[in-house]
Amino acid sequence: MEFNEYQKLANRTLYGNEQVLTNLALGLASESGEVVDIVKKYTFQGHQLDEQVLTKKIGDVLWYLSQIAEWNNVDFEKVAQENIEKLKEKKILKSLKNAIQNDTQNN
Repeated sequence: MEFNEYQKLANRTLYGNEQVLTNLALGLASESGEVVDIVKKYTFQGHQLDEQVLTKKIGDVLWYLSQIAEWNNVDFEKVAQENIEKLKEKKILKSLKNAIQNDTQNN
């Protein structure tokens, strides 16, 4: 499924017309917190990592992100593409930084 297709389909389940952006942002924070809590319990409290529960919670985060983008008329596909480009640039910059450090240390 393409990101834009997901965004449009997910929008069918968005209800309300007042304070929509605030509601979406708070929902995103809440669902992200649930993902963090799952990871915290796994990492520090010895809980099992339930892939099915984690997948559902990540899906909830994805829904909120897609609807924040939709509300702002931002194509979700564009968000994904621009993020990948940013990550590529970071990787290139990190490689250049490492090369410069290695060169400096060798001279």
